[in-house]
Amino acid sequence: MTVSGLVFKIQNTGEIENDRRTITHDLRIEGERVRSELMSYLFSTELCRNILRMTPPAFIGLCEILVREGGLRPILRTTVEEQVAKALYLLAHNVTNRELAFFFRRSGESVSRHFHTVLRAIFGLYKKFIKQPDGFQVPSEIASSQRFYPYFKDCIGAIDGTHIRVKVPQSEAPKYRGRKDYPTQNVLAACTFDLKFTYVLAGWEGTTSDSRIMKEALNKQDPLRIPE
Repeated sequence: MTVSGLVFKIQNTGEIENDRRTITHDLRIEGERVRSELMSYLFSTELCRNILRMTPPAFIGLCEILVREGGLRPILRTTVEEQVAKALYLLAHNVTNRELAFFFRRSGESVSRHFHTVLRAIFGLYKKFIKQPDGFQVPSEIASSQRFYPYFKDCIGAIDGTHIRVKVPQSEAPKYRGRKDYPTQNVLAACTFDLKFTYVLAGWEGTTSDSRIMKEALNKQDPLRIPE
């Protein structure tokens, strides 16, 4: 290669690299603009309920709780609100990582990292908000109803199981495929009459019987407590 050819190649390579940096910068600026408009729109309209499954005040309140109680913090160029919005959108609509990345103009690695960060913050709220009743007080929904009181005065809530769809390795799918045509977890949950969860036991394969899960809930280290 001649000297002039080498110089041309170096110059051409430099121009291409500059073009790439310009395109990357422009895409980042455009992504920030789209995200800013999206978050502003969510904060100010009822569309928030359709996209995130909660009203704007409820969403803002959840963000404040996750910061105060769950230790959630802003990440470089990513607000707490955006992190929580991404997690709620994924949970509400069961979208793929690629769809979520496109919707928020983020990389797949970023949305995955933000989702798990929010998830860990939510896990940190468990002991504060998921509390089992002691049975000393009659629930107001029972005490205030002539239809239920005194016949159900010792009833503290409701308990049931539900199958939640999951994605597992193909080799493990058969033991998760029970009542449904697709893999599930059989999740046990208890709640009070005002629809507040008091106990959740997840992780069991879809083929596991309800009786086995109930037995595990009553005998595990942090058991389901049924006041006598």
